[in-house]
Amino acid sequence: MLTNLIFLPLFCLVGLISLSELPEWLFDLAFCVSAWSSTFAFVILFHKIYPGENFIQFVKGRFKNKIKFSVIIPAVTIQVFIFLIILLLVSKSNEANSIFTVSSTGMFIYFFMTNLLAGPLGEELGWRGFAQIELQKKHSSLMASIIIGFWWGMWHLPIWFTTGLAGIDLIQYILYFMIAIIATKIVMTAFYNLNQNLIVPIIIHQFFNFFAGVINGNVIDIIMYNAIFYLAAAVLISLINPKNVLYGDTKQ
Repeated sequence: MLTNLIFLPLFCLVGLISLSELPEWLFDLAFCVSAWSSTFAFVILFHKIYPGENFIQFVKGRFKNKIKFSVIIPAVTIQVFIFLIILLLVSKSNEANSIFTVSSTGMFIYFFMTNLLAGPLGEELGWRGFAQIELQKKHSSLMASIIIGFWWGMWHLPIWFTTGLAGIDLIQYILYFMIAIIATKIVMTAFYNLNQNLIVPIIIHQFFNFFAGVINGNVIDIIMYNAIFYLAAAVLISLINPKNVLYGDTKQ
């Protein structure tokens, strides 16, 4: 609730900047700040949730485990594979001059960095670093992922109404978006529990946003394909369940 209370006025500020036709860098800055609402909420509530603990030490603890390339490489490979399939599917029906939304190396780098600041770096400490590990103390990792995935998706609600979609198109977009976000959350949890380092969900979150954003095509088709393929990945991982990462004892 606090995350949403913080996010809404910040997002309204983003809208005002856009309507006022102020410089694009100011819009991007405000958008990045608004994405940190879950972390802001966690900072505000930290000492109430963890009395006597040090916030800096807590954050360091979320990154203390050594990164395992045996975890990172499969996670990124799955996402690259999904991206290439979607790129192929969209390119067949794309009538635009370019299949990508950006047209130069500099724009790619800028888009990559703004996505990193506006999403993964701002969201993961609150959603994954706190909420996920606490819910895993009471529920299976799979159930915790579905719960967090649902509320994480609902947090995006104000953004849905800035897509320009309406009626059945908006309903389809919301449905596909929620499926994609919950499925991605399950994938994040599985790989995060294999490594216990927030770098893992940050990377998965970054590539999900970046790959979806660089493809130039019908927004409903793109989110639909992401929903289908990430759901397939989530189901497959759930069935394989390596080292009991989704059903076993992953309490921290």
